Amino acid sequence: MGKKYEAALAKVDRSKEYAPQDAVKLLKEIKFSSFDETVELHLRLGIDPRHSDQQVRNSVVLPHGLGKVVRILVFAEGEAAQIARDAGADYIGDDEVINRINNEGWVDFDVALSTPDMMKKVGRLGKVLGRRGLMPNPKAGTVIPAEDIQRAIDEARAGRIEYRNDKTGNLHVPLGKISFDEDKILGNMAALMESLVRSRPSAVKGKFIRRIVLTSTMTPGIRVDTTLAETMF
Repeated sequence: MGKKYEAALAKVDRSKEYAPQDAVKLLKEIKFSSFDETVELHLRLGIDPRHSDQQVRNSVVLPHGLGKVVRILVFAEGEAAQIARDAGADYIGDDEVINRINNEGWVDFDVALSTPDMMKKVGRLGKVLGRRGLMPNPKAGTVIPAEDIQRAIDEARAGRIEYRNDKTGNLHVPLGKISFDEDKILGNMAALMESLVRSRPSAVKGKFIRRIVLTSTMTPGIRVDTTLAETMF
């Protein structure tokens, strides 16, 4: 760890759980890099990811976006493909693109949407798209009929993100950029927490959100008070 990181770490009380407002304020104070870092929230959930009825997967529209250009691919054919083009999709996932993903591992996009009829073809891309979190899924709202393509693209541009637990029961979610005003970061955090609380699996017993850490690309993690975070919305 470099001297700048050590100096930033010295300002963080590792034994303390900060209120969300204080955590965001401190995060901006200890930033030391020259680029616009991504702000991230990491959560330890009280789930057993080995059980299918304790999986957490959903999506949420962050009110202040992510502060980056979102590249969108839509798997569609015929009229639906034209609707996607007119709606501003960056790429249309036709047979040629599907083969490119499957054979070359091409994933130069941030969001993948699909019409239901294309999922038979898209399903074979699971090994490539799945491990990158790009596989369209009805539960996440990324498998949509043609009439919803415009809405789905607009939401993705506005800051719609998908989140899901990893195999250890953790969540890792971007909240925007360190250059955002504190209120914007807090607004995005509140939207995520509301969505997450509503996504609690019924099979989970005991405390659902056990630990929250706020960080950015280069900064040390800051523990956030879970009770206050769960009620900030």
